[in-house]
Amino acid sequence: IRKFKNGRCSYQLACLHDGGLITDGVMLHFDKKKIWMVQADGELLTWYRAHANNFQVSIRDPNVWVSQVQGPKSMKLLRDLVDDRFPCPWRYFDFSEVTIAGESVIISRTGFSNELGWEFYLRPENNSEAIGDRIMDVGKKYDIMLTGTPVFRARRIEAGLLSAGADFDHSTTPFDVGLAKFVDLAKANFIGKSALSDSSKKSRTWGVKVKEGIAKKGPCYASDGKYIAKVTSSTWSPYLMCGVGIIRMVSPDWKAGMKIKLDILDGRSCEAELCRLPMYDVEGSIVRGKKTKLSFDS
Repeated sequence: IRKFKNGRCSYQLACLHDGGLITDGVMLHFDKKKIWMVQADGELLTWYRAHANNFQVSIRDPNVWVSQVQGPKSMKLLRDLVDDRFPCPWRYFDFSEVTIAGESVIISRTGFSNELGWEFYLRPENNSEAIGDRIMDVGKKYDIMLTGTPVFRARRIEAGLLSAGADFDHSTTPFDVGLAKFVDLAKANFIGKSALSDSSKKSRTWGVKVKEGIAKKGPCYASDGKYIAKVTSSTWSPYLMCGVGIIRMVSPDWKAGMKIKLDILDGRSCEAELCRLPMYDVEGSIVRGKKTKLSFDS
């Protein structure tokens, strides 16, 4: 983690000794002596403490809560929100400290939607209600909406953003779920390295598109009753006009373009097609602010 500069974020994984994934998250690099790990669901705090014995390190939960503002108008809203200076530079995966409603707030150019956007971190000393009220009040002219995870589920599935505990768990390695590029087996040592060095490097995780509905989450069986896959996330995509999901195959021999029979939410069984992740905008133009609109052939 020392290669990351101050004011930058990084995506990090944590594994068990057998190579199974505990969780993932975004790490904020304040300086060489202070980092925050903003984890998804998982036992990461306990894991850190369990392995801290041989290090000169203090580990604690700073009691920080994170939320996000996402969408093509999110940066315009941020410019109107900030009391003093707008962050500069402000690149994808930068973070900075700004003043909103008179409160000092840490923000990062990250999110769990793969849209242009930013996240904000509420510390115990913050007046969270004042910050939240200010965001919603200024956001009225940008048609801001207060939403929950179902609203951006389609975008994160289309982008291949995995949900901890759903799309991966202790039984899956980073390779199983397509996260090979975040594993550096050339490193001197890390927890799980031995097991990962010996494990299969092939991904078994794909996107899936269903024209006739939304795939039912759970196990999938072939006509002979053999267990062949598990749908780990699914929803309807207003952009692609079909059901979208993330599916983990038992065999690594499946490829994009192959067809599979899936149960859908209305009780029927229908054909679905495996696809690569992300499903579009492979170069990440949206999240970097280079594009706000895509054609269907993007």
